[in-house]
Amino acid sequence: MRAWYKNLDVLSLVLWAILVVVGLAAIYSTTHAPASEFLLDSVRQNFNRQLMWFGVSVVGVVIALLLPIRFYQQAAFPIYGLTILLLIAALLFGREINGAKSWLIIGSFQFQVSELAKVGTVLGVAQLIGLRRPKTMGIQFALLLVGMIMLPATLIILQNDAGTALVFLGLIPIVLFWSGLDFSLLLLMVSPVIAGYLSIVYAPGAWAFAILFTAFMWFKTRDRKYAFASGLFTGGTVAISWIAITSILQPHHVARILSFTNPGADEFRRNAGFHQVQSMAAIGSGATWGKGFMQGTQTQGAYVPEQSTDFVFSVIGEEFGFIGSLFVMIVFLMLLLRLLLLGSRMKHPFGVMAVAGTIGIYLIHIFINVGMATAILPVIGIPLPFISYGGTALLANSALLAIVLALYFHRDDFSIYGY
Repeated sequence: MRAWYKNLDVLSLVLWAILVVVGLAAIYSTTHAPASEFLLDSVRQNFNRQLMWFGVSVVGVVIALLLPIRFYQQAAFPIYGLTILLLIAALLFGREINGAKSWLIIGSFQFQVSELAKVGTVLGVAQLIGLRRPKTMGIQFALLLVGMIMLPATLIILQNDAGTALVFLGLIPIVLFWSGLDFSLLLLMVSPVIAGYLSIVYAPGAWAFAILFTAFMWFKTRDRKYAFASGLFTGGTVAISWIAITSILQPHHVARILSFTNPGADEFRRNAGFHQVQSMAAIGSGATWGKGFMQGTQTQGAYVPEQSTDFVFSVIGEEFGFIGSLFVMIVFLMLLLRLLLLGSRMKHPFGVMAVAGTIGIYLIHIFINVGMATAILPVIGIPLPFISYGGTALLANSALLAIVLALYFHRDDFSIYGY
């Protein structure tokens, strides 16, 4: 009998536990502060609920590690289909929280379907690529992959949860790259993201990028279709962004987008930019070593909105300082690199793509959340994996990690192309 501990990646589990404990400490600090008496009763219970979800996640991780590879392969498409049905159900019958209709309630139990959809999408995409015969990656297959990701993203957008939908959209270039898409086509797919970002930051720069990128693609490929598509994708994105900001989006949406370039400006600091102004004040006041656990004035005074969820990084920055923030980022980096190493040891495309999807989701969350807290990016509403309050998010992120560890644990059970 194979010694089970030889294939179990204990380091990943330790890193996961460290991040969860850091999150529990931050949530405890925000819910047991002197100003917590002014919080809603439901908010004051965040720590207890998160602790309960951590226990559920531990049980889920153990179960996931015991399941064979064949289970994940056979259940991938059904799980994907189930999450799509749940997204539709949430859209039709769900409860609206913070403007997003993405919650389903069953008795006294409520959960955010869009978080579970991340797990279903990663499994579905991994199985689709796992079923592909070698060297059959073309534009049609790429479009099928994109469509598989766009379907849940579209349903989530209809639920008015643009932040979570952005995670799915950011997953597209990562999946295409790992699946072996031609580099020129990959650049073409990514170009609208860059053009859209520049449209918000500096519109003339966005137009300059569109022109230069189109010229670059022409000189690189000498293909008129690529050059035309490059101009259409980048120029079209800039034009659509301008139309959206000036004519389509609601004023508070526009204010949030524009405020991140200068959240401290007079027209933003008391409304759209308030979150980031307070967050940066908290992080800056933490200096090198921080003010100490439960000693942060911004945190204990509840000056930072959503400080146990979207802006939990400000709690870490204020109470544990630059050193504490750096420690958290190093743990995240170690976890991502460890998963990358595990993926490199898997030979089957199903396992490789499951790792790629998991890394992609974590990376997008970390980049956006920390960027949001430090005013590098606009306020979007993305939690920090394992740290932000949110039971469904903790369970879903833990499930992704557990699935990767299970596939690595049983990696020798893969057939050559186990279809």
